Amino acid sequence: MASCDVLIVGGGPAGSACAWQLRRAGLDVIVADAATFPRDKVCAGWITPQAVAALRLDTQAYASGRTFQPFTGFRVGLIGGGATRVAYDEAVSFGIRRCEFDHYLLQRAGARLMLGAPIAGLRRGRGEWIVNDAIRAPLLVGAGGSGCPVARMLNGAVRRRPLVVAREAEARIGAADLAAIAIDADVPELFFCRDLQGYGWCVRKGEYLNVGLGRLDPRSLPAATQAFVAFLEATRRIPRQFPWRWRGHSYAVHMAPRGTMIDDGVMLIGDAAGVADPQSGEGIRQAVESGLLAAATIVEARGQFSRDRLEPYAARVAARFADAPLSGAAARLVPDTVKALVAGQILRIPAFVRRVVIDEWFLHRYQPALA
Repeated sequence: MASCDVLIVGGGPAGSACAWQLRRAGLDVIVADAATFPRDKVCAGWITPQAVAALRLDTQAYASGRTFQPFTGFRVGLIGGGATRVAYDEAVSFGIRRCEFDHYLLQRAGARLMLGAPIAGLRRGRGEWIVNDAIRAPLLVGAGGSGCPVARMLNGAVRRRPLVVAREAEARIGAADLAAIAIDADVPELFFCRDLQGYGWCVRKGEYLNVGLGRLDPRSLPAATQAFVAFLEATRRIPRQFPWRWRGHSYAVHMAPRGTMIDDGVMLIGDAAGVADPQSGEGIRQAVESGLLAAATIVEARGQFSRDRLEPYAARVAARFADAPLSGAAARLVPDTVKALVAGQILRIPAFVRRVVIDEWFLHRYQPALA
């Protein structure tokens, strides 16, 4: 049976970031994942400068042979309406493909890998976790996304938690179709639903086009997606023969009520901990930062992984990802007609779009990178 200091279940950005930091501190780490890498991952696919800085990502090396599209502006509007463009003098975000990004981070982490085998057994005995009767470790880190088996063990089925549900498609587009569509490579487009319970996106990353829509109401997702696609087709934002291969997923956002993130010998990070931004749905930066915050707590615990020694992690997450001022529940109290009227007006104001929608909601530009 293999043994290690820390077993991380999940090889996405949260798990890889945590493993990378722990390996830098000299700990023996195993990352286990049911998938083999590289693997596809449902995601619009962009990262902020804070994520780049926190990961100490060598962007020049990463961009060699991989998609790394600087974004210097955004277009924002309502589905079915016009869009307001805002521009920046520098790149404020970067388009990536998750199949490349996740694989790169996992390889860079330097941990031992056990891939391609689902977690079929989790038990605890004599102060250690035994996983699949094949690995034992004193500390178990759940980083397996919204369906993480460690999170299910800790919190049971997810109930009454605010969930984003999304559908997304990504495909490589030929030169002729790229020339015909009305979307720039360096300007992602975001269109809010008229009830403000979600938004759609159209993001071009080099030769790849990613289209999707996320909402807080799962029942309305199919109809909302259909309406969004019709809008994109009518406005020539996607090719006529876009090769649709819809993929769906759901994940918890960082809003009350929340689940437990720590217990004796166990921690949750990334989507398994429900740390995605409640306003934008962004999850990559939060996943990376939660993994790094967990790693810092683990190193400080010096092999003593009782709940009280892991408590600083929960406090750090709460401090880093403060609650949004307006929750989805509060937004639902406002009639849809009023929200659509007000949103239609304020989304025509470039200063509001830039300073509030993009800088605060989506990019958190004024929040410094995690040290």
